[in-house]
Amino acid sequence: MARPVAIRVPEPRSREPARLRPLRRAARVGYGTAMLRDEDVETFWRNGVVCLRGVLPAEWTERLAVAVEEVIEARDGTDLSAMASQIDSGGGKVLRDAPVPGAPRGRFFGGTDHWRRYQAFRDFALASPLPRLVARLLRSRRVTLYEDSLLVKEPGTSERTAFHQDMAYFHVTGDQVCTTWCPLDQVSLETGAVQYVRGSHLWTTEFRPNFFVSTDAIPGTEGEPVPDVAAEPDRYDIVSFESGPGDVVVHHARTIHGAAGNASATRRRRAISVRYCGDDARFHRRPGAPLKPWQEHASEGDPLGSEDSPVAFAGA
Repeated sequence: MARPVAIRVPEPRSREPARLRPLRRAARVGYGTAMLRDEDVETFWRNGVVCLRGVLPAEWTERLAVAVEEVIEARDGTDLSAMASQIDSGGGKVLRDAPVPGAPRGRFFGGTDHWRRYQAFRDFALASPLPRLVARLLRSRRVTLYEDSLLVKEPGTSERTAFHQDMAYFHVTGDQVCTTWCPLDQVSLETGAVQYVRGSHLWTTEFRPNFFVSTDAIPGTEGEPVPDVAAEPDRYDIVSFESGPGDVVVHHARTIHGAAGNASATRRRRAISVRYCGDDARFHRRPGAPLKPWQEHASEGDPLGSEDSPVAFAGA
């Protein structure tokens, strides 16, 4: 049995001022929802995932692309490739693809809650067309922000993203919870497009969170191990989407998903995920899952909507 390994997550370092400016509201109110069809909503609830084409204006993704480079330069996040090496040294199992011939050794970089420190991320999560789109998909009158997440796989990145379920990491309960995945580059299976197990959001099993680059479960968590989808892909109904800036893939928080490394020698895979909660979401502590500072003092069943999980959309 692999011995437990202590994973060191760097402290965030930000160049942004601590006090953020007021939100810059979307220039085109309703831009995304006008392009959302009833069948998209039905697909989301039936399959647990839907790809929405061209629903984000270019000004949003272009501004984010600049902010992402600031985050990377500031090292405001986690080097997941380095974390994989730590897991290796502790005897854990890291998921890697074969090295890409002719490509430099790529890096898998990620981070969360940049909306708290960077104006561009805050505006995107709270003032872009995303919250309104999510409200319609979730069939929710109100939408609150849970977190954002930056996910970058540079060319030649060998680390895979282990199949996992987002809800296992979230200290919430409810059915109206989702993740939006917004690419900043043209994404294909070669560069690490996310793969989703259709219908898995309807499974009743509670799964344990893993270390993201490994199938090893986080110690102290509860539930069953996530099925090894990559080892037996024919057993599952797997779907992925080629996508690019302006597209948004939305999946239910219970949908099982994962991704390969980036097998391209030249193309990056940068994406922003923003996670939202709807009307029925309530605070629910999941033993062993990492807590955000504000969650250490939250009570079971608390509604979301404080300054730590702000309201992003409130319908009539």
